[in-house]
Amino acid sequence: MPQKYIKDISHRTNLIKTKSFSLAWFNFLFLFDFKIMQKEKEWFEHWFDTPFYHILYDYRNDDEARYFMGNLVDHLNLSKGDKILDLPCGKGRHALFLYEQGFKTTGADLSANSIEHAKQFEKQDLSFNIHDMRDPLKGSYDAIFNLFTSFGYFSQETTNIKVLENFKKGLLPGGHIVIDFLNLEKVIQQLIPEQHITKKGIDFVIRKRVSENFIIKEIEVNQDQEIHHYIEKVQALDLDKMKYFAKAAGLEIEETFGDYGLNPFDKDNSDRLILILK
Repeated sequence: MPQKYIKDISHRTNLIKTKSFSLAWFNFLFLFDFKIMQKEKEWFEHWFDTPFYHILYDYRNDDEARYFMGNLVDHLNLSKGDKILDLPCGKGRHALFLYEQGFKTTGADLSANSIEHAKQFEKQDLSFNIHDMRDPLKGSYDAIFNLFTSFGYFSQETTNIKVLENFKKGLLPGGHIVIDFLNLEKVIQQLIPEQHITKKGIDFVIRKRVSENFIIKEIEVNQDQEIHHYIEKVQALDLDKMKYFAKAAGLEIEETFGDYGLNPFDKDNSDRLILILK
């Protein structure tokens, strides 16, 4: 709980000792403050909705998306007409390619701005909607894709299990879940504490560190002498931890890969940790 709330609540505790302040009124104010705290945005709810996020990560291109998706659908032996969920889908580049390959595709994301952009591509069998992966899914699918390190965003590890349980409940018989995560060992080995990047006339200062089982990236944005501050905070999860989450959610890790070519996973050398779960 933020320090300002602790001090405020302590002050109100003293007030209830007076005749002019009832316990019922104190409880009302406490619950009001608690609801406000619950509504405060998580880092990913704020950062992903900014234009700076898409400028910083503009190197994610369509060729990479097609290459990875093509390898995945072939490996999973998916058939045209199968239903695929891309969650979170960002601006829809993976979902659009899947649709073009003949799949009934749904893209979902918490970012309203991303979904607004993606909706321009909607057609029959291609839809986009706002959805929080912590909430139960609204349909059932032959495959659920969670791509580009979109897992482990949350403060509590138990939330990861809840997300996997939601995915499991949304699978059709014989379906698979794909988690495309970072390779923790290589990320730590190659971590650059500070980088300065300029894109489209905007200066980014990126500071990275590992702290309290999180990989933290602090992002300072300088646009026209106006400074903005953002953060990315992803749980430092290795394969053993992923196995634990999968088992707790009633899932099995069927295969692991180390890159978008689906080569075997090597914790010392692989760029990614890609999990196929059922």
